Formats: sequence, C-alpha cells, structure tokens
Amino acid sequence: MTRQADQRRVVAVVEDDSSMRTSLERLLNAHGFLTQGFSSAEAFLHRDTTSRIGCLVLDIHLEGMSGIELRQRLKDAGSRLPVIFITAVDDAALEQQGAKAGCIAYLHKPFPAALLIDAVNRALGPAPTASRPAVSIR
Repeated sequence: MTRQADQRRVVAVVEDDSSMRTSLERLLNAHGFLTQGFSSAEAFLHRDTTSRIGCLVLDIHLEGMSGIELRQRLKDAGSRLPVIFITAVDDAALEQQGAKAGCIAYLHKPFPAALLIDAVNRALGPAPTASRPAVSIR
C-alpha cells in the first residue's frame, strides 16, 4: 500500500471512554485500517492536520462539545469527511438529529464489529490492491 493510500485509510476515533476508544482502534487496526484516537471533540479539532483522515468514528455523547456539534462545525467549515456516529443512548429524536447532521451510519453500542467495518469500508471506498505481475497464458 502506498503512503497516499495509507493516509486515505486512516480512521479517526473520537470517544471519551478510553477503553471503548482502545477497543475500537484495535478492531479497526485488525481489519487493516490505521487509526488515530481522540478523547474529545476539542482534541480532534486541535489535532495535527498534516495527517490525512479518511473517515471519522464519532461518539455522540462526549464531554464538552457533542459529536453532533463537532459534525456540524466540520460541515460548516466545508469538510466532507464521512462520519459514523456511535452512541449508547437509544433515542429516536437523537438518531434523527444525527441523520440530519449527515452520517454514513448510526450505530448503537454495543454493535457487531461487522457493522462498523462495513460502515468504514463504505466511507473509505474499496481498499487499494497491491499490483500483481501480469500472467502469460499460452
């Protein structure tokens, strides 16, 4: 995978529960994604912007700025970063608010790993494949 492709496959995880954040990062790493973890929306906003993030896994209920507020701030700034919302709260109004803010998926904790991986793959597009030598058939 090229360095540019690596950067496209970076997933930012914004989750204030450190054990949940670590679990999400390990899961994503095990499926071939690079991750950057952030404990708050504010930490994400103050990140080193030289790294290119391909998508954002974003908890809705964070200390300080909420995930929906962060998504709206990014959207207002012109960001087209795909977002996957995660939450432990089952609230239809909140889910509607999340959908209105724009997201690839809205997942309720605990969610099956396959749902998150599928959502991240949809957000990032297909993984680049290594170039294969041409095969000659005679």
